[in-house]
Amino acid sequence: MPIYPFLQIDVFSDHPLGGNPCAVLMDTEDLDEAAMLAIARENNLSETAFLRSSDTATAAARFFTPASEIPFAGHPTIAAVYALFDSGRTVLAGEVTRISLELIVGTIPIDVYAQNGIIQRIVMTQMRPEFLRIYSAAEIVPVFNLEEDDLLPGACLQTVSTGTPYLMLPLKDHKALRKARLDIPRYIELRNRSDFFSPHLFCLDGISIDASTFARNLDVPPDLPEDPFTGSATGCMAAYLWRYGQIESPEFIAEQGHWMQRPGRAWVEVIGQPDDIQAVKVSGNAVTVVRGSFHL
Repeated sequence: MPIYPFLQIDVFSDHPLGGNPCAVLMDTEDLDEAAMLAIARENNLSETAFLRSSDTATAAARFFTPASEIPFAGHPTIAAVYALFDSGRTVLAGEVTRISLELIVGTIPIDVYAQNGIIQRIVMTQMRPEFLRIYSAAEIVPVFNLEEDDLLPGACLQTVSTGTPYLMLPLKDHKALRKARLDIPRYIELRNRSDFFSPHLFCLDGISIDASTFARNLDVPPDLPEDPFTGSATGCMAAYLWRYGQIESPEFIAEQGHWMQRPGRAWVEVIGQPDDIQAVKVSGNAVTVVRGSFHL
């Protein structure tokens, strides 16, 4: 019976039971896609990460939601890296340790910041953003129980990708963000003819006084109805806001998950000028909450 070491890690939180939980299985070279998808459904979290060896990077990882494989995801990236150190498969090299992670979208650099041998923050550099299809308000807002005056004035509705494409849906305030909900049949029809993986709804007002944005990320079964914190979409959001002049600084704090009782925070930095963005850095904390093994 194959046995796979397993951790469940809360990401974008510095304490247990906050942020977004991610299951991480290690030594999974012999698992195929069907087995990984079945395990992701068993875990029933936003994503499950599967760590394996790499010939070109520190390690490789694949990410699955309960519905499908996803080419890039933010909180599983941080969870996978944290698991490498927590399990002793990789060791810290001082205050800053640079490693790399091989993903479906390519290999990305990761910087791990530590103090007195304890990880303080993990920084992932996401791929150069791509600005894709633009949608009209009329075809989007009814799908989310919104009206056009709920949108951030003057903002366009566009798909942005730093590895996984998300529909950017900027709203004017928390009230509009709270009332958003999916009309599932209309959403499925929209998604079937769209270019995005899921929608990222946000406004320019954090929950905490030092945060600049607050967001929600919605989906339909078998994936979870709402994601506690979406690190890859946060990178897309940052690129979008910087490109269109909606933020004054390319560095800010993003928040998500508070209304789900899973508060999460990320530090974000956009690299490059608004018309020539090279990459986006998204970083956060992580903490292990479950240790065990899968027996298959």
